[in-house]
Amino acid sequence: MSIIGVKGTHDVFGSESCEFSFVENVMKRICEFFAFSEVRPPVLEHSELFIRGVGEGSDVVRKEMYTFDDKGNRSLTLRPEFTAGIARLIVQNKLTNLQELPIKMYYCGPVFRYERPQLGRYRQFNQFGVECVGHSNPVADVDVISLAYTILQSLGLENVTIKINTLGDEESRNNYKVALKEFFAKHIDKMCPDCKQRLELNPLRILDCKVPEDQEIVKDAPKMSDYLTESAKEKFKFVLDLLESMAIPYEVDDTLVRGLDYYSDTVFEFHYKSSKGNNYGAIGAGGHYDKLIKEVGGPDVPGVGFSFGVERIVSVLKDDELFPEDIYNGLDFYVMPMGVKSQASAVAVANAVRMNGYSVDMCLDDVKLGSMFKRADKKHAKFAIIIGENEIANSKVVLKNLRTQEQLDVDISNLRDTIDELFHECECCCGDDCECECCDGDCDCDCDCDHDADGHKCCCHNHDKKEN
Repeated sequence: MSIIGVKGTHDVFGSESCEFSFVENVMKRICEFFAFSEVRPPVLEHSELFIRGVGEGSDVVRKEMYTFDDKGNRSLTLRPEFTAGIARLIVQNKLTNLQELPIKMYYCGPVFRYERPQLGRYRQFNQFGVECVGHSNPVADVDVISLAYTILQSLGLENVTIKINTLGDEESRNNYKVALKEFFAKHIDKMCPDCKQRLELNPLRILDCKVPEDQEIVKDAPKMSDYLTESAKEKFKFVLDLLESMAIPYEVDDTLVRGLDYYSDTVFEFHYKSSKGNNYGAIGAGGHYDKLIKEVGGPDVPGVGFSFGVERIVSVLKDDELFPEDIYNGLDFYVMPMGVKSQASAVAVANAVRMNGYSVDMCLDDVKLGSMFKRADKKHAKFAIIIGENEIANSKVVLKNLRTQEQLDVDISNLRDTIDELFHECECCCGDDCECECCDGDCDCDCDCDHDADGHKCCCHNHDKKEN
């Protein structure tokens, strides 16, 4: 019997690996524009962290955590989400005392939940997200929503629906829970077993039930907006007004509560349907929390954050064909030794070119030149470097442009300068029949060719520029 991957896990390799890296790099770059810095908490945490932080009444804790006892009989859990671990990191390292508030962090890594695998959803999957901790100004909520929306726009996702709601302050939630409990008590005998447990643990969770029959009952349930204190109403109105002033679209959803018990006040989700009609539901979500940092032993300070499922984002971008072609770029150079005796010189040349900042692979098999060109083509190499016994004797290599098929003999001593010149050249994309209007070198690049005076992408443009 062959050994296969665990159900709900997946291997990422080849072009998909390029796609994951592209998505994560875009997210990281934009987070840094918003002055967030990276953190890397461990995958393993004490189970008590999630029971206290996420909430014993949440589905994550009750049904989805991967929990086990280690050899010291300590209960450990593979993290089902990041926020509780970030809170523990902040408290344990006393960051609220050492850093100016708010503390702004982003993270990326695997999380683990035992749930039914489905479109873009796995039992081990990757989350990217942020936490902004230590300031009660609701501007922080809007700034975090703006950051998430900017990420999705930068990835090319249009028609994103932001669903938003408020869970109010503690007084609002307590009053609302009483009203929900009274309402659902009349219907609970007809509802699913999970909802019967939720009624006792946290009736807010019933609003998030996915059973169709229960959803019909939920439609008639009391609304959070009717139980908000004046302070909670003013805060939520401030958030919505600021989103409108920033032209960030949203829809208020009275049933949105999120699945984790630490949330309070503003909660939100990012929904998306692909151009092919695949409804991915929430591809990201987050919200404000007041008591989480205190719950894990820290000071009484609030926070706000969000997370994206990287797999879901990658699936959406694939569906709508939004990945740029250049993320799949192949090699800069493929080195071709002609015969076993040339391999030592070939590996020395390959390494020298790599040290100059270019991607290089070489053929390790003693095969004919035609076979090596086929391999270079499969690797999408731009140039070939050919080394045979004659080239070694004359301290030369043959450098061939695999796009134009032009080739030249180059002294090894001049190889670096020649390669740099080739990668700084401008190439015309449309040949002698070009009809675009170009200016006389009025551009910001380092070449001497003509460029479109209005900055449009015309036939003359700088290709594959490399830094020395």
